[in-house]
Amino acid sequence: MFIDSHCHLDRIDLAPYNHDFSAFMADAKRQQIAHMLCIAIDLESYPAMIELVADYPEISLSVGVHPNVHDKQEPVIDELIALAANPKVVAVGETGLDYFRSEGDLAWQHQRFRNHIAVAKAVNKPLIIHTREANTDALKVLKELGADAVGGVIHCFTEDWAFAQEAMELGFYISFSGIVTFNNAKAIQEVAQKIPAERFLIETDSPYLAPIPKRGKPNYPTYVRYVAEFIAKLRDCSVEEVAQQSSANFHRLFAVPHAA
Repeated sequence: MFIDSHCHLDRIDLAPYNHDFSAFMADAKRQQIAHMLCIAIDLESYPAMIELVADYPEISLSVGVHPNVHDKQEPVIDELIALAANPKVVAVGETGLDYFRSEGDLAWQHQRFRNHIAVAKAVNKPLIIHTREANTDALKVLKELGADAVGGVIHCFTEDWAFAQEAMELGFYISFSGIVTFNNAKAIQEVAQKIPAERFLIETDSPYLAPIPKRGKPNYPTYVRYVAEFIAKLRDCSVEEVAQQSSANFHRLFAVPHAA
């Protein structure tokens, strides 16, 4: 059984399922997807996301506002703390720094990142970290604000081994998306080979970043199997071992009980 540790279920293309979310969930079960962590991007669409997944114990939630979202309501600490009280919420984010898509004075982005770290520490839940072309600054902020108190995951990992080591020293896990299957992802593949078994997760980031052989097409949580298969080859182990280890790591990090 597989766990998709990072997906955006309110944004996947349900056309192949006749726009029926329950049909998608039935297919996910058939394809051995045991659990999914549905990640928040903004607060405006959050109520609809909660409603979409409310009846599914095999779906957990995060709460937060993506670092690239800057034209909507700015999240405040008290509001995020209140939303994090939902029992389905197991993490804060995704949050972080992104210098690729956001330009100009990014003081607002840094402050938002700091606010999310404060929320995570207040509710004692791990962080979902997004970083793009901002790895040094992201690590600096995490260290300065004592994010090691709650830990978390560097999602959709695109950095190198040196960064991975620093992140792990802060208590963070490393999550591999479909990018690890790309031919030009040699540095990421090196990390996937070297990382201790107890510190990695797998994800899809669906509907984005579909892995080979689905690259360029809409992504789905069911495609997490391709990520697991690729990592198994890199680590010279079975797909079952990757599935079991990444699932155990997920349950440990997010304190999600195993299904009965």
